[in-house]
Amino acid sequence: MAAPTPHRTDDWWRDAVIYQVYPRSFADGDGDGTGDLAGVRARLPYLAQLGVDAVWFTPWYLSPLVDGGYDVADYRTIDPAFGTLAEAEKLISEARELGIRTIVDIVPNHVSDQHPWFRAALAAGPGSPERELFHFRPGRGKDGELPPNDWPSQFAGSTWTRVPDGEWYLHLFTPEQPDLNWAHPAVRQEHEDVLRFWFERGVAGVRIDSAALLTKDPALPDYVEGVDPCPYIDQDDIHDIYRSWRAVADEYGGVFVGEVWLPDAERFARYLRPDELHTAFNFNFLACPWDAERLRRCIDDTLAEHAPVGAPATWVLCNHDVTRTVTRYGREDTAFDFARKRFGTPTDLDLGTRRARAAALLTLALPGSVYLYQGEELGLPEADIPLDRIEDPMHFRSGGTDPGRDGCRVPLPWQSDAPHHGFGTGAEPWLPQPADWARCAVDRQNDDPDSMLTLYRRALHLRRTEPGFGDGPMTWLDAADGVLAFRRTDGLLCVVNLSDSPTALPPHERLLLASGPLHPDGTLPQDTAVWLRA
Repeated sequence: MAAPTPHRTDDWWRDAVIYQVYPRSFADGDGDGTGDLAGVRARLPYLAQLGVDAVWFTPWYLSPLVDGGYDVADYRTIDPAFGTLAEAEKLISEARELGIRTIVDIVPNHVSDQHPWFRAALAAGPGSPERELFHFRPGRGKDGELPPNDWPSQFAGSTWTRVPDGEWYLHLFTPEQPDLNWAHPAVRQEHEDVLRFWFERGVAGVRIDSAALLTKDPALPDYVEGVDPCPYIDQDDIHDIYRSWRAVADEYGGVFVGEVWLPDAERFARYLRPDELHTAFNFNFLACPWDAERLRRCIDDTLAEHAPVGAPATWVLCNHDVTRTVTRYGREDTAFDFARKRFGTPTDLDLGTRRARAAALLTLALPGSVYLYQGEELGLPEADIPLDRIEDPMHFRSGGTDPGRDGCRVPLPWQSDAPHHGFGTGAEPWLPQPADWARCAVDRQNDDPDSMLTLYRRALHLRRTEPGFGDGPMTWLDAADGVLAFRRTDGLLCVVNLSDSPTALPPHERLLLASGPLHPDGTLPQDTAVWLRA
């Protein structure tokens, strides 16, 4: 196991490598087929050896798991499937002893329909104070039989559900996820209390789900595509909420990362002003195709967006919602779009793996912080889930056309010759693992100098020990068409060949790391990246 990393300065988040754990699928400690906190605690040495600075946990709270835990029933209780609050506190403490900080997930736009507030609202009836915590409205039409407006759902289908007394309630996601009314002071106070609850238990930061959706136009007008402002995305008063949150975080030295999907660069940057969020996910880079010109433009745009507010960029290739990188980069269309996900899309996994290895070095060399989704360091492909095992509501609400997100959430393979590939010792995992995943197992990759796991370990070690990485300036270098080449500080160079032919490397003193072997003449092959010291 690697030696514990010394705790870094207060701005550790500006260049951190943060590992995303989807607890249900990371490691099963009690053998019931579901990943849990005991499993994570047992695998902390693995994360320390990998070399990450922090771990972000997707929701581990009490939840019916209608939407993978993003339907929260109680923020102060760990779901029994994952463990207990005492175990979470131990995990936070044990991780910190290894130099790994903890980031938890907060879902402020909505709660579960099993949350005490919503159950009380249903029981209280129209006009009650309990219903003011949500968006209850009478319907339109002669007998109120039509929804109050026509807002589109984030998951397809209707955004309104009618209750027996005739009123409708708003849910931008599933009916089991009623939207909160952020104009109500009790909603604001509760979430600030939840932040304090977790900061007091030692977490270093909070990831904010659907961060631009919280506040709505109080008139709830119909949605008109292409007309700004959208009545339920990026309302101006949302920034008052995050200023209040920032004051709470500053009490504890905590940090925020927001899930902010916005096409307008100026409005995106508003969330990153010095008195609001510290960082936000860079979804444009995640969705960008494997194309040199478009990647360069995306990188330039990202850095330009962040520069006016002095915030560091974040870089990510995949997460728990997105088709895994190895599969996506092996397809004809290497971009990502929820609307285009379909069953049976062909992929070349060998090609996708070469590109994913190169993309890892590209991403880790860019200025700012990096998010690494569990299993990416193993080169896991997207898994095909049998129709009768799919759980994701995106699949069902699409009428069965969208395969959903379960394919990137399959439990990890730890041991090639063990039952369930070492994920757990008892019941079958909650999602089936592909039979050929033994080849991707941690034990098989541990001692393989050419494995994806070895590449990531070497890259993260160099990123920590060599000067020039992390937050700071970068300069593009002249390069052939289809080649990305840039300089960081201290003579650090990164070159990525996305062209159809080999390319010569710039003058340099030594090769730090390559995503694949160079040609005998020293040229860089197609879909290969290198780090150099000039």
